[in-house]
Amino acid sequence: MTPTSEPQDMNPSEDDAAVLDSYKRAAIIGGGVIGVSWAGLFLARGIDVVINDPRTDIEDLVRAGLAEITPTLAALGLPAENLTDRLTFEADLATAVADADVIQENGPERLELKQQIWQTVEQAAPAHALLATSTSTIPATAIATAMRQPERLIVGHPFNPPHLVPLVEVVPGESTSEATVRQAKAFYTALGKRPQVLRKEIPGFVANRLQSALFRECVFLVAQGVVTEQELDDIVTSSIGMRWAVAGPFRTFHLGGGPGGLPHFLEHLGRTMEASMWPALGNPSFDDATVALLTDQAREAFGTGTVDELATARDRAQIALMHALNETPQPSSAHHP
Repeated sequence: MTPTSEPQDMNPSEDDAAVLDSYKRAAIIGGGVIGVSWAGLFLARGIDVVINDPRTDIEDLVRAGLAEITPTLAALGLPAENLTDRLTFEADLATAVADADVIQENGPERLELKQQIWQTVEQAAPAHALLATSTSTIPATAIATAMRQPERLIVGHPFNPPHLVPLVEVVPGESTSEATVRQAKAFYTALGKRPQVLRKEIPGFVANRLQSALFRECVFLVAQGVVTEQELDDIVTSSIGMRWAVAGPFRTFHLGGGPGGLPHFLEHLGRTMEASMWPALGNPSFDDATVALLTDQAREAFGTGTVDELATARDRAQIALMHALNETPQPSSAHHP
């Protein structure tokens, strides 16, 4: 199938609020980093959340995780007080999804496990529920082979962390219905996200493939001694990172083509790029020497702060950028007592 997608406004409209009002209860399968992030966003949007996870300490882990992201939700302008008032936990999967309007699965990236999960969910969840998996590597087509109604399953892949970064890649499987695609897109839009429907399945989807391609060259440049990790990060954040925040690669090169736009760029500069740059791009590997080098440089570049401290600083900068680009979600009127 070849669904289309248009840019979405980050600020929910009255129609979005009406959509969100139909999602009163969400079941989140998996209470790890992604699950906690989804839970925080859902709760801030007024949706009751039940967490399903087999770990015995899951309640403490989730509550601690929500406490960590609460300041970020508040900085985004979302209601962040008393988030856990509508939070419950249920170890039995079938019971957890029985009354859910949306199920967001974030289990381990193991095909057989996901197939087992969705077999149970399909049998126990209401017929109207949106069934979405946060998988970052497994296509919906493969997961849905174990389902009686594969048309109901769709990938809703966030860019981590889901409560902060706008993108959600909505990826239908071969059997996913157009109605499910529309439902998923409308739901994520109503949450204040920026859903992008992919036209076909591909391993890693789009954002992670782009990130991986750039990171491969980053590793090559550092391993070759061209720059250090810190120097490379500084180059990216003061050039293409800043540029791509307002204009993606194609628009950037369209502007680089002058009055002739992208066609002129491709004719006069693209061919040179293909001939001289592409063959010279690196193909590094994570051998022992490269891993040791990257580890040593990471310790030197980032060792002064904890990961939590660095993440907090990153989130503050991300929110400031989103405010500047008018991409912060606005509070919705859809809040349920």
